This record gives sequence, C-alpha cells and structure tokens, in this order.
Amino acid sequence: MEARLLVAADNYLARAGLAALLEERGWTVQAAVDSAGLQRHIDLYQPDLLVIDLGWGSAHWRERLRDLEMDAPILALTADDVEAAAAVNLIVDIAPRFALLRRESDADRIAAALDALLAGLSVVDPQLAGALTGPGRAALEPPQSPLTRRENEVLQLLARGLTNKAIAVELGITQHTVKFHVNAIMSKLDAQSRTDAVVRATRLGMIIL
Repeated sequence: MEARLLVAADNYLARAGLAALLEERGWTVQAAVDSAGLQRHIDLYQPDLLVIDLGWGSAHWRERLRDLEMDAPILALTADDVEAAAAVNLIVDIAPRFALLRRESDADRIAAALDALLAGLSVVDPQLAGALTGPGRAALEPPQSPLTRRENEVLQLLARGLTNKAIAVELGITQHTVKFHVNAIMSKLDAQSRTDAVVRATRLGMIIL
C-alpha cells in the first residue's frame, strides 16, 4: 500500500514547497496544513507518516505537540538550537518512530529518512543528536565500554523492531547468542528494556541515517 503523508508547517511557502518536493519524489501528500489544525487533520486523514517543518521559531510547536495523539511516525525538519530542542524531545516521546533532520536537508536525504521510517527505523541527523539532550531531557554519557561490531549490528536490528528470533536469522547466529548481545547492549547503555536501549542509543547518535 502506498504511504500517505500529511505535511505540517506554519509558513505557507515552507509547507507548499515541502509538499511539492515530496510529490515530485513520488510520495502521496494528503494535505499541507498549519499547526493550528494539526490534530483535526490527523483525525481526518489518518496519515501513515507526519512530516513537520518546525521552522526557525519553534516555541509554539511545543503547545501543539504536547497534546498530539497519533500512532504514525514523525519526520521533523528543525534548526539546531536550544529553542528547537524542547519540541524535538516531545516528538521523541510521542512518536512510535521518528526522524530528525536539519531544515537544510535535500530531497534525497528526506526521502531516505521516510523510507527508513517505513522500514521501522528511527533516524537522527548526527548534527542534531545534541538536541536530544536539550532542555527537559537529561544528558546521556556515551557507554564506558564501547559496543562491539556485533553488538552494533544487533542494536540496529533492535531499532527496526526485530525479535530475537528474527535477529538470529538475519545475522546467522543462535537466539541464545542474540539474547547475550541484547543483555550486553542494555548493560552498556544502562537501559531497562530493549525499547529504552534503542531510545538511549538514538539520543547518543548511535542509530543514524
């Protein structure tokens, strides 16, 4: 089934331009709306993906996002500044999967991020990793013991939502070995669960496009 996108931006030129760019790349854009009517349009269109341009002054987006109710992944285009960090962290908290890209990102990068979201990945531009430890979110320290190559492979598959059995098949190892690696990843990241490990790894820029 073809993915349906809802585009949101408060600047008319920004949302019209973003919608046109996505349509040129073959995506189906249901509508391009502003932040004021975002929840109403989500309820109406039930999009598969939400694409948000937070603009350069994203303070008001915090109010829009705080009460947002939706199950679809979110791609956010944002500036790399303190003001954007609070809105970015709300997206991380409410979205089942998310992609964070700089507003200057080109069409290829945006399309790749959307493909990654549909594949079950969360995506963070390395230059925006610091926003995930901005106001309202405690800074994380990199693991004292770096993840091994195999642990990194397992981590990327965890981010795709794969089960231990699926990871074992993907990597050609036993489920027991996968469980061993997952436990090691959680220990090194000081995570309480698989999901927590993925969130922490994403905030540390370890799961990126």
